[in-house]
Amino acid sequence: MTLFQIPIIYTVLFALALSALLNRIFLVLTKEFQKKSIKKEKRLNDTNVSPFGGIATSIAFFVSTIFLGKADEDFLTIGICAVIISIIGLIDDVFNLNWKSKFLAQILIIIYPLVKLNIFINLEAYLNIDLHDYLNLGFSLAWILVIINSINFIDNMDGLAVIVSGSICLQIAILANYSNIYKVTDISLLLLATLLGFLIYNFPPAKIYLGDSGTLFVGYVLGFISIIYDWNPGEGGLLVSPFSPILFIFAVPILDFLTVTTHRISKNKSPTVGGTDHISHRLLNLGYSERKVLLEFLLLSFLSYCLLIATISVSGFLSYSFGVIYVVFFVFNYLRYKKLDPLS
Repeated sequence: MTLFQIPIIYTVLFALALSALLNRIFLVLTKEFQKKSIKKEKRLNDTNVSPFGGIATSIAFFVSTIFLGKADEDFLTIGICAVIISIIGLIDDVFNLNWKSKFLAQILIIIYPLVKLNIFINLEAYLNIDLHDYLNLGFSLAWILVIINSINFIDNMDGLAVIVSGSICLQIAILANYSNIYKVTDISLLLLATLLGFLIYNFPPAKIYLGDSGTLFVGYVLGFISIIYDWNPGEGGLLVSPFSPILFIFAVPILDFLTVTTHRISKNKSPTVGGTDHISHRLLNLGYSERKVLLEFLLLSFLSYCLLIATISVSGFLSYSFGVIYVVFFVFNYLRYKKLDPLS
């Protein structure tokens, strides 16, 4: 609990400056970092760049939340769990944990706030069935797991995870502000500001990485924000509760997650082993520069968001029409990227 609160604009500027400062400090302190190698793991960049940007960014985020005033119980519980999952990511960054151990830890850390706070995507209400929230819990767990790991997957090129996650933060903030859910707006803007402070050192060529400590933290916070967001749809729209429009803001990382996962399974490879078959790598193989890849991801995120906003801003036939276009746009890009050859 805090005794004061300052306007969000100053809090955001403070978060940006603190993140930039802490990332600079961690960059200097860990410049000699050498990560242990993993057998059978293939990465685009094998240089030993410090992966401690995630810890610096998460610290900046939580320090900045002090200036938002008294924290809601939901955000406080989720925040503590986010710190824990970030620490697990840090341990993995240093010692390379077994993927099964990491996955089990993710499940436990996700389930705790879902059960304690009784928050979930109410799929049972949508299906008009009563399974005592077991289906809701399972669906919500699966959803947050996908978000966490899709953000983790997208961190495969300098600046990419920040560009994608930052776009999601901004889109959520705009949508939440429009819906008068100002606490979600504030949290999203703070996360965006801390990511921008990190981007100063992560823009190609990167001097520091988010690491698993950062991607797990960002994915965890965004995943729970998408569930906490309380959306009251208008009449006649395509999207009805519990399918909040925020769930569809994650199209870009999920698109990469599906592209990589289906490709590896089709080649009898484990999706948990790193490789150069992500969308970014396929675009690089096509001749794109790193900055052009970042621009394409920004454009993809912007266009999908515009289609989503169009879907929820109108009703009746138009709402369903834009919804169909959104789905076609997603499937088209999935097939387009999947046809591209991975980077050798």
